[in-house]
Amino acid sequence: MAEPLCNSAVKKCKETMPQTPIFSSMLGSSCSGQVQPDMGERCVDPVYQDGNLVSGSLEALIERLVPTMDYYPDRTYIFTFLLSSRVFIHPHELLAKVGQICIKQKQQLETGTEAEKAKLKSFAAKIIQLLKEWTETFPYDFQDEKSMKELKEIAHRITQCDEENGTVKKIISQMTQNLLMALSARSQYQEIREKFRQPVTDKGTILKTKPQSTQKDILSVCCDPLILAQQLTYIELERVSNIYPEDLMHIVSHMDSLDNHKCRGDVTKTYNLEAYDNWFNCLSMLVATEICRVVKKKQRTRMVEFFIDVARECFNIGNFNSMMAIISGMNLSPVARLKKTWSKVKTAKFDVLEHHMDPSSNFCNYRTALQGAAQRSQTANSNREKIVIPVFNLFIKDIYFLHKIHTNRLPNGQINFKKFWEISRQIHDFLTWKQVECPFEKDKKIQSYLLTAPIYSEEALFIASFESEGPENHMEKDSWKTLRTTLLNRA
Repeated sequence: MAEPLCNSAVKKCKETMPQTPIFSSMLGSSCSGQVQPDMGERCVDPVYQDGNLVSGSLEALIERLVPTMDYYPDRTYIFTFLLSSRVFIHPHELLAKVGQICIKQKQQLETGTEAEKAKLKSFAAKIIQLLKEWTETFPYDFQDEKSMKELKEIAHRITQCDEENGTVKKIISQMTQNLLMALSARSQYQEIREKFRQPVTDKGTILKTKPQSTQKDILSVCCDPLILAQQLTYIELERVSNIYPEDLMHIVSHMDSLDNHKCRGDVTKTYNLEAYDNWFNCLSMLVATEICRVVKKKQRTRMVEFFIDVARECFNIGNFNSMMAIISGMNLSPVARLKKTWSKVKTAKFDVLEHHMDPSSNFCNYRTALQGAAQRSQTANSNREKIVIPVFNLFIKDIYFLHKIHTNRLPNGQINFKKFWEISRQIHDFLTWKQVECPFEKDKKIQSYLLTAPIYSEEALFIASFESEGPENHMEKDSWKTLRTTLLNRA
């Protein structure tokens, strides 16, 4: 099976580099539709190019995050800054700084006049809105006691701005309740629901000593490529729904040494990524297992053509991750070496699929197809047309290389915010796609097979492959003899 995602994702496609446009729409709307802050009065060091925020000190960027009487940050800025801030500062430290700024602004408005009281309520409403967006989008930032303590302190101060009718207190109470529910839900998912499937190595299972009729295969469970593609899409959307923006940003903070900075986070945050990567690997190995363990060439040919049709249906749906997993499974050496089988396969459809996943020019063909699916999703009227599931390893690779080819800070010490706009854009697109509700009904029987059917190890796949079609040269004969001897002698 493949190594952990953070190490394997880059290795799988390390020869390619991402070629994605700068997030011009987001850069150009840093305060779109909002009152621009008077940066001269607040903090002068953010740098703009053609009206676009491109860099600034951490302090200035935090200043820009906190609302005032006449200003509320654009939601794209809030998302991008809160997402990227964890690379430079721990969430509880950021909350503390936000709280300090709130205190100063609150003190300036506490003059006692009715006009100032109204302004104070308006200011309080803006702070609550910021905290609401923060807790809803990044609830995991509040998992530790320090962050919750800072949140409660800010909430207590803001509650004092509207003690007469208690509206603020009620809103904060509801916000806190929703936050605790979100944290509880994530905690339950992180308790691994199912053990990763271990490859089959039992000699009685691998060696074809039993008649084919006694073996259950995918075709006995589902013989319709479209239905299987739909069930794969259901599984994909279910798994991807448990990946959060901070999980993806952890790729940056985890990869970056930051001189062992304390905000790097713990390894458990990568569990959701590892689980999704494991699903891809299991699907690839399942495809190879289903093909290699079939005894008769005619049935094996049918199995190969079936998976080609399933991959094509996945492509039509917009499920590129399952499509890539299936193609990867059929390209594994134990399957690829079955020349007698492939000679009977109508490969025209497979050639088209491989063309879409051609790695040349940084997977240009795939990226064109992905862009088309994304555009379709934006104008779609049904959930069926909104589905976009990118090849996850390529998506991760893009974020990784954006991080590696652009520095976090510029030579003048300011944060290279232009870099984080682009990373944020990619993650925001992913979050939009993952929110699509699956339009297909769950088939428990099919999904049970996909998720629990035995899969062979690479060694076992080669053994099954050699039993299906014998070794063709001295190298293969030596490999076959070694593998068979090793398996038979295994306790």
